[in-house]
Amino acid sequence: MTIETTENVIAEANKSFLARLWIYQAERFPVFQHGLMIVTFTFSAIAYCRICRGQADFVSLPIFAVGAITSFGFFLLLRLLDEFKDAKEDAAFRPYRPVPRGLVQLKELGWLAVGVVLVQVAINYWVLPKMLWAYVIGLGFIAIMTKEFFLSKWLKSHPIVYMLSHMAVMPVIDFYTTGLDWINAEAQAPEGLMFFLLVTFLNGLVIEIGRKIRAEEAEEHGVETYSFLWGAKKATLVWLSLLGLTFVIANLASYFAGFGNQSIGVLLYLLVICAMPAFKFLKTNAQPDAKKIELYAGIWTIGMYLTLGAVPMLIALFKGGS
Repeated sequence: MTIETTENVIAEANKSFLARLWIYQAERFPVFQHGLMIVTFTFSAIAYCRICRGQADFVSLPIFAVGAITSFGFFLLLRLLDEFKDAKEDAAFRPYRPVPRGLVQLKELGWLAVGVVLVQVAINYWVLPKMLWAYVIGLGFIAIMTKEFFLSKWLKSHPIVYMLSHMAVMPVIDFYTTGLDWINAEAQAPEGLMFFLLVTFLNGLVIEIGRKIRAEEAEEHGVETYSFLWGAKKATLVWLSLLGLTFVIANLASYFAGFGNQSIGVLLYLLVICAMPAFKFLKTNAQPDAKKIELYAGIWTIGMYLTLGAVPMLIALFKGGS
C-alpha cells in the first residue's frame, strides 16, 4: 500500500458515518442503479399477476410503495449479510474493499441491517399485515442462506449447487412481490405464476454468471469467478444458454398473461442485442467485452420485466384513463 493510498484510507475513515456509507453504497450497492431495477422488478411482478387475474387496474400507491421498499430492503440485506459471510476472504484476497480497508466496520453494517428489518416489519405491519407471513418466509430464507444452509464446506466444494441454492432467493423474494397482488387480495395464485418465478430464478443466474466472467488478465487471486472455475469460453457459453432458456420460459409466462406475438418479437430482439457482447467476447477474450456481458445482463433483466408486466400494465392504464 502506497503512502498516498494509506492517506486516502485514513481520510475516509475520519469521515462521518453517513459520508462513509455513501462511499460504501457507491462501491458495493449503488442505490440508484439497483433501485431502478428493483422498482421495475416490483412493479412488473405485481402487474403480471394482475394481468393474469384479469384486473385492469394497478394496486394502490401505498401498497406499491411498501412493496418496493421491502423488496429493496431484501436486496440490501443480501449485500450487508454477504459482508459478514465473506469477511475472512475479503481480508485475505480483497483488501481494497470497504470493510477490510476500514471504510466501514461490520458492527456498523450489522446495525444498519437491523434498521432495515425494523423498517420492513413496521411498514408491512401498518399497511400490509396480510403480507407479513410472505415477508417472514423471505427474511427466513435470507438468514438461512447467509449461514450457507448449514452446509458451508459441502456447498463450497460444489460451486454449481452453491450458485443454484443461493439464486433460489430470487423467486423467494418474488413470491413476496407477486403476492402484493394475489396474497393481499386473498385471491388464488395466477396460473402463470410458476413460470414468472422461474424467469426470476433464471434472470438471477444470468446476472450472477454475467458479472463473474472475466478475461484471463483480469482474474484476481483468491476470487472464484465462473471464468476461472470453468474457463472463459465455457462460462460464456453457459451464460448464452441461460439467456436462451430464459427467453423460452419468458414466452411461456407471456402466454399465460394473454400477450400476443408482439411480446415474442420484443423478447427476441432483446435476446439478439444482449447476446452480441458475449459472442464478441468469445472472439476477443478482452476484458472490456467481458464487462459488457455484465452490463447487458442487467439490460436483459430490466427489458424482460418491462415486457412481461410493466409496459402492458402501463398501456392498459393509459387506455383506461383516455
